[in-house]
Amino acid sequence: MIDSRDQQIISYIKKVGASSSKEVHENVDISVSYATLKRILSKLINEKYLSAIGQGKGTRYIVSPTYDLLQPIDLDKYYEKEIDDREIKEGFNFLVINEVLAENCIFTKIELEKLKDLQAKFQRNITQLSENEYKKEFERLAIDLSWKSSQIEGNTYSLLETERLLKEKETAAGKTKEEAVMLLNHKEALDFIIENPNYLNPLSVSKIEDIHSILIKELAVERNLRKKRVGISGTNYRPLDNEFQISEAVKSSCEVINLKENIFEKALLALVLISYIQPFMDGNKRTARIVSNAILINEKYCPLSFRTVDSIDYKKAMLLFYEQNNISSFKEIFINQFEFAVNTYF
Repeated sequence: MIDSRDQQIISYIKKVGASSSKEVHENVDISVSYATLKRILSKLINEKYLSAIGQGKGTRYIVSPTYDLLQPIDLDKYYEKEIDDREIKEGFNFLVINEVLAENCIFTKIELEKLKDLQAKFQRNITQLSENEYKKEFERLAIDLSWKSSQIEGNTYSLLETERLLKEKETAAGKTKEEAVMLLNHKEALDFIIENPNYLNPLSVSKIEDIHSILIKELAVERNLRKKRVGISGTNYRPLDNEFQISEAVKSSCEVINLKENIFEKALLALVLISYIQPFMDGNKRTARIVSNAILINEKYCPLSFRTVDSIDYKKAMLLFYEQNNISSFKEIFINQFEFAVNTYF
C-alpha cells in the first residue's frame, strides 16, 4: 500500500517529471535520510508505481505508466461522491488495453510469489485426492460459483436451493423460471469447460461468443456481439456502441491475453476486460467469470468460486475500472478469492 510519504514522492515526480534521487530528497519534505529515501524509491519501483531510467548517477525516476492502473484507491471514499460528482473517464479507452496492459505486468513480485505459493499448495493437495474425490470437490466449487455468479446478477436463489437445483433438478418455490435457467446454464458452461479444457486456448471472439451462448440459453438475451447501445446502472461510463469497434476491442483483448505468459495475469485480464467492453447485450460478467476460470482450469490451476465476495463490493471494484481504468480493487478480489479457493476446496 502507498502511505502518505510514498504519495508525496509520487506526487512530486508526477508534477516535475524525471527526477534524480538527490532532487527528490532535497525537494520532498518527508524528513528521512538519503539512504531511507533510496529504499523507498526501490520499493515504489518494485510495486510498479515508479520506473527508473538511466544508470548509476544518471538514474532518473518517473511515474510508471501503470501507476493510474495500479494505485490503491479507497472504495468507500471514492463512492462517497455521487455519480455526477465523480471525475471519470466516460468513454472506452483502447490505450489501456493496447499499451498499458499489453506492455506491463499487473502483479507485483510479492503478489506473484503469493499466488505461486498458493498454486503449489493446490497442486500438492490434488495429488492426494482420488479421481472421485477430485470430482466431488470440483462439483462443490461449481455449485458455489454458479450460485455466486448468478447472485451478483440479481438471482435470488440461496446456496442450498442452488445445490438442490443443480443436483436434483428441483426448482425452488416462489422463484422465477429464468432464475433456475441462469443457474443451470452456469453448470452447463462449467461442464463444457471440464470436457473441453483447452477450448479457449487460444482465446478468440467466436469462442467467447460460444461460452456466452451457453450462459444465456433459453433466456431473453440476444446472442453474439451486440449491435445496440447499452447503459450501465450506477455509472456514467459509456461502453462502445459501434459494432465494429466492439469487435476490435474484443479481438485486441484476446491478443493481449494470448500473448501473456503468466496464467494469473491471463485470467484476471479476461475477467476484467470482457466486463469492461460489455460486448453482449447481457451476460457479460457471467461470461467473464467462466472464461477466466476456463483459463485457470486449462492450465490445471485452481479455479475461483467467488463465494465470499460481497456482490456490492464486486460491482464497486468493477465500476472503478470502468471509470478510472484502475484495477487495484479488482486485483485484490482476485487474489483473495484464489486464496479462498485453494484453502476451501480440494
